[in-house]
Amino acid sequence: MRTLRTIILSLGMVGSLMASEALIVGKGTNLAKIGLDAKAWESVKAQNIAFYPQSTIEMSDADVMKLNADNKAKNVNIKSLSDGENIAFLLKWQDGTKSVQEGYSSTAYGDGFAVQFPTVLDKLPYIGMGSEGRAVVVHLQKATGKTYEPNGNKDVFHQVNSSNQNAFEANLKKYKDEVAQAGNGDYQRVYLAEGFRSTTQIRDNSEESMMEMKYDKGFWTGVIVRKLKSTNLDLSSGNFPVAFAVWDGEKKNRDGMKLLSPWVEVKVQNGKNLATLMETKEGDVKNGETVMMENCAACHQYKEVKNAPNYMAPNLSNIGGYANESYLIESIIDPSAVVVPGYNTTAHPNFPWYTVDKGVRSSTMPPFSHLDAKSLKDLVAYLKTLKVEVSK
Repeated sequence: MRTLRTIILSLGMVGSLMASEALIVGKGTNLAKIGLDAKAWESVKAQNIAFYPQSTIEMSDADVMKLNADNKAKNVNIKSLSDGENIAFLLKWQDGTKSVQEGYSSTAYGDGFAVQFPTVLDKLPYIGMGSEGRAVVVHLQKATGKTYEPNGNKDVFHQVNSSNQNAFEANLKKYKDEVAQAGNGDYQRVYLAEGFRSTTQIRDNSEESMMEMKYDKGFWTGVIVRKLKSTNLDLSSGNFPVAFAVWDGEKKNRDGMKLLSPWVEVKVQNGKNLATLMETKEGDVKNGETVMMENCAACHQYKEVKNAPNYMAPNLSNIGGYANESYLIESIIDPSAVVVPGYNTTAHPNFPWYTVDKGVRSSTMPPFSHLDAKSLKDLVAYLKTLKVEVSK
């Protein structure tokens, strides 16, 4: 079937590197432990980056899908500083409710944010979990209640909690007192990922960072600072891409249900531009819509076009909000270059998006290399228009 079935397989969370969205880095000093309220931030100009809702995959939780059905994009205010050794970002975004994940509930979720860096700079990876040969380092911060970790190492596998205390003895009171005095409410994690099912938490401090978040008068503010050069990353040689995400606990956001930025170019002083990644070509949007209808609508839903069954292939309604142009082109002409097995087998088991042969995944979408250069350019131009409006 002639369809862009892997446009989102391989790009369901990919970002668009556009010059208008580049972050200009301010010059700072001694940033290793810069906090949310540091005066250094006052000298940096804030820039707005639009974060778009993921709409590619259906979750099995009907309540979550209902809560997020009408999500709009959101502007996030971002500042950046570097001292030549460290890079720091300050994010501020509106959220009408403060959601903190307390205890070990499986139905309550906390607000949070993440910052993601690619380990390779010649081709952008899948923006959610990286892709084979294109790993990403992801820093995650969540708003959580206090938990008691006797070993002090943020080791969730050996935490003590009220459910394994004897409620009929003094142990429970002792536990609660210790949580109040020594509990850790700072949920920070760092991951290395090279595609779905490859995500690994980094525990050896090789990607050390400092993260904080604070809620005040309807807004969250979050900060991250980390070294430009580390075991898995080398961002010290010039400009580099970065991507951001925010979760809304009130809407039960977790995992892929979030608002996501495009890949954004971070411009450092005297940095080399990411010309090949940022290249954009003007196309005929109207003709691109025709190409889309002729080649894609049989399997993909997007905006008001719902000819295909639900999630027969990824929903493309917001692909223009976070899709990098070079990634779109690659996904159209070589769908198996990056195959992301992230579809929901429970929600739509009759429409597998890939096949597996001897451990190798291949997209069920055929290559669209037969498209002429103009049709391809016009199709990408139309895909880039597919995104919801930004909430005011």
